[in-house]
Amino acid sequence: MARLAGASVVLVLAGVSAAGAAGPGNSLRQVSSLELRSHRALLDLYALDTRMHAAQGRLSALLSQSARLRNEQALLAQQILATRRTLRASQHQLGDNLRLLYKQDDVSALAVMLGAQSLDEALTRLDALNSVADESQQVVQTATHAQSKLARLRTSLQRRRARLDAAVADAQRAADALAAAHAERVAFISSLRRTQRLKQAQIHALQRAAQRVEHKSAALQAAANAGQSSAQDVSAVGTIPTSPPEAAPASGARTITVSSTGYSLLGRTATGIPAGWGVVAVDPSVIPLGARLTIPGYGEGVAADTGGAVRGNTIDLWFPTLGQSRAWGRRTVTITLH
Repeated sequence: MARLAGASVVLVLAGVSAAGAAGPGNSLRQVSSLELRSHRALLDLYALDTRMHAAQGRLSALLSQSARLRNEQALLAQQILATRRTLRASQHQLGDNLRLLYKQDDVSALAVMLGAQSLDEALTRLDALNSVADESQQVVQTATHAQSKLARLRTSLQRRRARLDAAVADAQRAADALAAAHAERVAFISSLRRTQRLKQAQIHALQRAAQRVEHKSAALQAAANAGQSSAQDVSAVGTIPTSPPEAAPASGARTITVSSTGYSLLGRTATGIPAGWGVVAVDPSVIPLGARLTIPGYGEGVAADTGGAVRGNTIDLWFPTLGQSRAWGRRTVTITLH
């Protein structure tokens, strides 16, 4: 019965396929291949996810750096503004000091001492002159330092901004490319899963069809066995046993010599499966339905049909065209039953 079920599945698939030669193992291999491809695609998706998250993390870090740089730019702008104000104030103070010194005609220490009315006046005027000189020197140093610092900060900021903009652009391109690859891989996996579901649905449908064929074949075989038993009961009295059956090969298969003809009718067989290459019509009382057959000159076949003219050691072989069936004609062949 298991052999009959397997043969039925083979022939159902043969009827569904265009070439009439597909089998359940092929469909199962296709589903297995789809599962393998889906598994590999999932691994690729995992790798893409990892790279995409890393790229997005890098992009986020660069955007954070860009935000900090903008804050530094704003702070630097404030510092530059304050420095410029300080520079202008220092320049005004320097001008005032220079004007004060200019008004004092002779500012040498000897002139101050000689022109003073007292020692205290001389010391006071000398301290004032030193203070003005120190303040003027400080103003010059502050202005020079502010200008140098302003130039260095501006140059450094421009370089950092250029490097950061280039890094952000590269990170954005990488993240976009990975996102596109991720979307393509997700779509590919979805298509694989849809195909896999369709394949599985086809296999389930074929299995259900095979079960129906099995039940019908079992009924036909039971009827043939019952008819054979009745005939044997009627002829059992006074008969002499005929020659023993042909010896079976060691593998468990057996051979039988039959008269074979070809046919090319379309439609469904007596067991309910579509006609197709490999379908062999037999007498179930001689060759059990569902038996696998090896036929010299034809190839592999399965006993899956019956006919009113197929009686005893006779078989009919299905061919796709009338010309091929006529070319086969009638032949006596020794077939092997597996």
